[in-house]
Amino acid sequence: MLVETVIAATLTYGLMLLAFYYYRVRVFHVSVMVLIVLFDIAMPFYLYMTHDWKARLIDDGDIFSFLLWTHFGLLIALFVLYFVQIAAGRRLLRGDQAVRDEHKNVAKGLLLVRALVIMSGALLVQAETV
Repeated sequence: MLVETVIAATLTYGLMLLAFYYYRVRVFHVSVMVLIVLFDIAMPFYLYMTHDWKARLIDDGDIFSFLLWTHFGLLIALFVLYFVQIAAGRRLLRGDQAVRDEHKNVAKGLLLVRALVIMSGALLVQAETV
């Protein structure tokens, strides 16, 4: 079941790339990015509700996995970047062009960190099936 979540996250990553390149189509860009942020916020709740984490983390001892903690740290970094990006995006929508470079640079960081989150999540799925 976790494989489907990696596929869904990868598909939303492709959509995120489209929104990055079509930033001039403001309605498309803003709506796609809002949906992706909501998807990323909802994903941990979905995973928590649909899996037996006690068995995996405690019984199997995965709580001590470096990869798991790396994934968790990347998720925190992703949400911090989302917060900074949303703040800059709101200022852009109000007409403050001074934050355009910040918004673009944070977007590049988001693309990198989200790719790492998806890859580390995929590795955790692979570790589960071995």
